[in-house]
Amino acid sequence: MSKEAVIYLTIAVYFVLMIAVGVLSRRSSRTISDFTVGTRNASAWLSAFSYGTAYFSAVMFIGYAGSSGWEYGIWGVLPGIGNAIFGSLLAWMVLANRTREVTRRLNIRSMPQLFEKRFGSGVMKQFCVFVIFIFLVPYSASVYKGLSSVCAVLLNVDEQLCMIIIALAAAALVIFGGYVATLKADFLQGLIMIAGVIALIVVVFRSQQVGGLAEGLRSIVAETKALELDAQAHIGLWATVLMTSFGTWGLPQMVHKYYGIKDKAEVKRGIVISTLFALIIAGGGYLIGSLSHLFFTELPEKGTDYLVPNMLVTAGLPNILLGVVLVLLISASVSTLASITITASTTLTMDFLQAKLFKQMPQERAGLLAKVVSAAFIAVSYLIANTDTPILDMMSYSWGMISGSFMAPYMISLYWRRLSRAGAWAGMLGGFLTACPPVVCKLFFPDATTAFGKVADLGPHFACLAMLVSIVLCLLVSLVKPSDGTESGFYAQPAAAPERKG
Repeated sequence: MSKEAVIYLTIAVYFVLMIAVGVLSRRSSRTISDFTVGTRNASAWLSAFSYGTAYFSAVMFIGYAGSSGWEYGIWGVLPGIGNAIFGSLLAWMVLANRTREVTRRLNIRSMPQLFEKRFGSGVMKQFCVFVIFIFLVPYSASVYKGLSSVCAVLLNVDEQLCMIIIALAAAALVIFGGYVATLKADFLQGLIMIAGVIALIVVVFRSQQVGGLAEGLRSIVAETKALELDAQAHIGLWATVLMTSFGTWGLPQMVHKYYGIKDKAEVKRGIVISTLFALIIAGGGYLIGSLSHLFFTELPEKGTDYLVPNMLVTAGLPNILLGVVLVLLISASVSTLASITITASTTLTMDFLQAKLFKQMPQERAGLLAKVVSAAFIAVSYLIANTDTPILDMMSYSWGMISGSFMAPYMISLYWRRLSRAGAWAGMLGGFLTACPPVVCKLFFPDATTAFGKVADLGPHFACLAMLVSIVLCLLVSLVKPSDGTESGFYAQPAAAPERKG
């Protein structure tokens, strides 16, 4: 059977499975509540795999792994290790159970609702809605772009057709099934991703260009020394590590995974599962990308976004494994797209359209409206994906704006009663404005430069700075202008001591 026939057959089987999951789960997404959090009874395995598959997509495998490997050599594996330790292990330990408890007790279904409950501000809620909806679009677009580059290289298929196919798959899964369908699909896709990454590592290291594990590591260490990385390069590397790790702490589609966990025991299991998943997927993905200098002496014509796809072709993967790799990348990307789409569409539907414009709308009709908004979001993302912005830039802009605005007030809210409304506003606006320069320069001043390079290319740097600025402002402003006590209902009240008799 020809390469193309094997690949297309493998992909066809995958799409049939995903559509079946969506259709079979359609009864579980009738209302807006079903569509967003389901029954809040998810197990550790489902929640952790859903978190991991939302975390890692073709953006990581293609955009970040290729770019980091080319720029930093073997040091390019550090973002993968950071994603496992900081983005999964520490994130779950710090955020998961607190978020699960608060959102369940107060019936919170979105990040804007969490801020409204905590700070009693409808304006803050609306600010969150629009930041989330607008700036999740470039992240969604970067996923399309990452996957289309792989399909174009491996299948020699027009990128436009690839994007349309991906959009239809994500739309079918989200619109038919909602939250419950994505949980089930994410578990299946997570298993595919694990098997695919392990197989890919074995084949790439056994390729002629690498020559085995020991020889490959010796060679890439030598290539890394030849790069002669300076202080500026190491700053860029650690900006990538920190942004892709701590950035997840403020992304609503990631935080959303904690809402539906069944209980504290499942959270503890989820910590272990999500960390191991990230070590395999992110660690493996970045490890493969770090080998790029063993395959190429010059950057491919279309840039770093095409490094990994061309590596896979050059490595001489068997036809069946090429099909598995494509399904791996499609699985990772469709699961991420589904999470992003559900978060963006339900946030806009529940917290703006239903809350402000259609207050008497029945829950089932609101669920239908969320599906319509999902379709519109997917269409807009497809249009943005057709611009010439690199994958790395689109993702860093999105993560910088959203996490820069929300990570600090969200995280601190879970633990510190003294965080005031003024402090939260200062953190949100300060982080938002700090993350703005790369986006503004990309749109209006593409040639603006600093000592670290073009401002438009410094998305990770500004994203890290935005998160730090937001934390500092939240704390300092809250100390200067303390809370007025309106947040007391946000925290669980301690049980009353039993009365003493006699």
